[in-house]
Amino acid sequence: MTQRRRILSALAALPLALAAGGAFAQADFPNKPIRLLVPFGPGSTPDVFARTLTEHAGKTLGQSIVIENRAGAGGNVATNLVAKAAPDGYTIGVSITGPLVNNTMIYDNLPYDPFKDIQPITFGVHQGNVLAVSSALGVNNMRELMALLRANPGKYNYASVGVGTLSQLSMEAIKALTNSYVVQVPYASSPAAVMSVLQGDTHMVSLAPLAVMPQVQAGKMKVIAVSTAKRLPQLPDVPTFRESGVALDGSAWIGVIGPAGMPPAVLQKLNQAFAGAMRDPAVIAKLRAQYMEPEPGTPEQFAAYMQGERAKWGPVIKRAGIKAE
Repeated sequence: MTQRRRILSALAALPLALAAGGAFAQADFPNKPIRLLVPFGPGSTPDVFARTLTEHAGKTLGQSIVIENRAGAGGNVATNLVAKAAPDGYTIGVSITGPLVNNTMIYDNLPYDPFKDIQPITFGVHQGNVLAVSSALGVNNMRELMALLRANPGKYNYASVGVGTLSQLSMEAIKALTNSYVVQVPYASSPAAVMSVLQGDTHMVSLAPLAVMPQVQAGKMKVIAVSTAKRLPQLPDVPTFRESGVALDGSAWIGVIGPAGMPPAVLQKLNQAFAGAMRDPAVIAKLRAQYMEPEPGTPEQFAAYMQGERAKWGPVIKRAGIKAE
């Protein structure tokens, strides 16, 4: 064989060799530690969720999972880093409703499209927000609260923890569904929002139970409803919004994501590891202790859920004119 023929033969075989190498790399995945980005700081609910899963998921994958907190822009910073990462499965993340759904309608120049640039891996947990009021307000249920707000439009206010969060959207939906009016006062964190209620600067708040239950147990705040479709197992006496006459279900959910374009074999392994972790009895117990209800599933189910969330909250965002400054 002449040298020219040898070169042409080698070039012809190159695609097959590359394909074989790629297949081997997928079969060998993972062969190094995996980086998992969290869009909020240590101690946040996404951070707690991630740390609860990583030990079990890492054992399944046979590699360590290194958590990196990258807070900023309501979760957009870390979610954008995941979207822009190489689609090899070694950079993944957890994220929430804002950066994965609502922010597409709130930010004019979002640097990524979660419906094109993100690969859902598995849904994670639901967290029902609880509507809690100051004990000094003197109301015991949603009916009494709505009567008070309707009789005094603009007199009362609520604390929220950011644009597009469930703490804001659930209150805006309540306003729309009950023809009432209450003023939003934004705060930088859940502790600051709760403190505003305790100090009398605001009158109510819609937050994850973990943020308010210590004050409820101390008698300083009262929980009157929970946003999820079903009552929380940890708070069986607290009715849902629907049971209280407000046709709304909402969840401050968290899910596991990766960049779009990951090989199917890699996606399958990541799904099995993280969804499997959420089916482990010990992990379930730890999550429920934090008022988180696990609901692992397929990537396709998570993608469909995101689409449903966009259809549900889009009209609320539009009606309230919610925009990031």
